[in-house]
Amino acid sequence: MLSAIFLGVVQGLTEFLPISSNAHLAIIGRLMPSAEDPGAAFVAITQIGTELAVLLYFRKDILSIIAAWLKSLNRNSHLTHHERSDARLAWLIAIGTLPIVFLGYLGQSWIENELRSLWIIAATLIIFGFLLGFLDYMGRNERTIDQLTPGHGILYGFAQSLALIPGVSRSGATIAMGRLLGYRRESALRYSFLLALPAVFGSGIYQLKKAIDEPGDQVFTMPETLTATLVAFLVGYAVIAWLMRYISTKSFTPFVIYRIILGTALLIALSTGVISA
Repeated sequence: MLSAIFLGVVQGLTEFLPISSNAHLAIIGRLMPSAEDPGAAFVAITQIGTELAVLLYFRKDILSIIAAWLKSLNRNSHLTHHERSDARLAWLIAIGTLPIVFLGYLGQSWIENELRSLWIIAATLIIFGFLLGFLDYMGRNERTIDQLTPGHGILYGFAQSLALIPGVSRSGATIAMGRLLGYRRESALRYSFLLALPAVFGSGIYQLKKAIDEPGDQVFTMPETLTATLVAFLVGYAVIAWLMRYISTKSFTPFVIYRIILGTALLIALSTGVISA
């Protein structure tokens, strides 16, 4: 239970930062006494907790988007400019979710097993760290979330699907794409949070059902996993509140440096046999 709680704290701390919660759980799991990866199922279920934190923090935005989308389904309804923008955002979130659903379904076994090698995680931490740093530096602060187009929504969706590879980071990939397309840091981050909701809840609920049906296949028991999910929710909410304030005036450079240092240290540990891949 203590291990599960600790990993719940890690999940909450790292889910929204562009440093990959998936990578941290895989690395720390192997450094703990059991020396075992908590697994893709544990990660997906605890992500339900962090996404509930997103629902709570952005509740006004989300309710506004849902209400506008429902209203838009009635052709006789007159929508204000703000409602039209929110309804369009709802459709773009749906479109942007399709790539990760499609690729996640096709590559489920590969994602849960082969891609969780620490060699792959170390490489993606470093490569995508450099990529995030470069795109954040070169990105133009021209666009806001209200200017999101269908084409950009699809590109955001493909960027999010890269998060199926542990070490990439869901927020990191979508933020990098947003900066490449010229969106402001705060807008790229906000849309990253909203876009993740359908995919993460879908994956988490699927893995939760699977864990209930096949309890013997999981590293942690269901009470331990649910406790970790609650902890991730509480910690995750605090991280969102801090990150939204931080990014309004700061860049992603500290996270880029951290990714590169962590990835390099992991490569050294793997090469010297300190940790097993």
